[in-house]
Amino acid sequence: MDSHRQCLHGELLLEDSTVPSGYLIHENGRILSISNQPPTDCPITESRYVGPGYIDIHVHGGDGADYMDGTVDAIRIANRAHARHGTTTIFPTTTTGTTLELSAMIESCLQLQSAWTASDGARIEGVHYYGPYFAEDKVGCHPVDGRRNPAREEYELFLSKGIIRIATCAAELEGAIEFYEAATAADCLVTCGHSNSTWQQMAKAFAAGMRHVDHFWCAMSSVPSLRAKYGTPMQASMEQFVLANAEMSTEVIADGCHLSAELLEFAYRMLGARRLCLVTDANRALDMPPGTYRFGPNETGSWFESDGRVGFVPGQGLASSVVGMDHMVRTMRRDTSASLTAVVRMASLTPAERTGISEETGSLAVGKRADLLLLDEQLNVTQTIIGGEHVDW
Repeated sequence: MDSHRQCLHGELLLEDSTVPSGYLIHENGRILSISNQPPTDCPITESRYVGPGYIDIHVHGGDGADYMDGTVDAIRIANRAHARHGTTTIFPTTTTGTTLELSAMIESCLQLQSAWTASDGARIEGVHYYGPYFAEDKVGCHPVDGRRNPAREEYELFLSKGIIRIATCAAELEGAIEFYEAATAADCLVTCGHSNSTWQQMAKAFAAGMRHVDHFWCAMSSVPSLRAKYGTPMQASMEQFVLANAEMSTEVIADGCHLSAELLEFAYRMLGARRLCLVTDANRALDMPPGTYRFGPNETGSWFESDGRVGFVPGQGLASSVVGMDHMVRTMRRDTSASLTAVVRMASLTPAERTGISEETGSLAVGKRADLLLLDEQLNVTQTIIGGEHVDW
């Protein structure tokens, strides 16, 4: 760990305010002080903005690697790619797949987590157990053959590993309530995703501990989708349940391709920065040239295309994003009425709070881990610092 004392000077992006010309000192991996007075005992690094490192709770890969490739090297490659884009804490996210493929991914994350150094990129705080428990009609771009209903023996084994911190299941599936209860008991952020569930099914899930919905408006139920399934009277969907329940949070993919500016603004106005997270949902095509790639395991994953802006399956729809969290922050700032501090909060403190790690990271505060970003005027990341260590890109 970098033991020397360093001072960063610029506009400090605090939780709800800024220090226009502030000085942040970090030492031994922790934030030591925040003030508007320059120090006399350590070197000063200048930046337009100094902010907290970003936290990505929903991300599949990058730089040619998918977490479901199931190797330490693949996870390291993806984590280093996301560190370049400002992510300092990451929750590698599973797709659908076999039990063996899921096991290889989780074991590799455990191995890298236990021996982490800054050269490995973003720090793994936990795994997001996302696939394979999706609704049959909401699998999206994930490998269809790897989808199934919750299997108690399988998920209890994985939850016992101690690294799963976020757990997803479609609320309408047989066995979903038992899954939610087990994940809640394991102290996970429990989420509903890739689901065509009704308000009533969401209410039962909520009673079992579910508190979050994955990528708002993507692979989720709507009033029209439920009418097609159940007829009339029309049913309230996941959207209405989230908006009406103050304990619920959700996330948006602000890449400019998944959601229009109006939907991003609507989400921010309705939910606010404390209930809305920014996620990348990025796949292996992040930082790669346009082309055809596998989503999920490199041998069995489904095929998608990237045009350099977004992933898509020709004739079917979008297939997650191909850009990093810095892009999401810039888009949300440009396309909504959210202040810069609110946008940064959605990419840092809010996901930290939802996953129970906000005492350790997620904002600029004395005593917290020195997970820091230097940003230029356009909010491009010029330097990533994780635990006080400068990440070499």
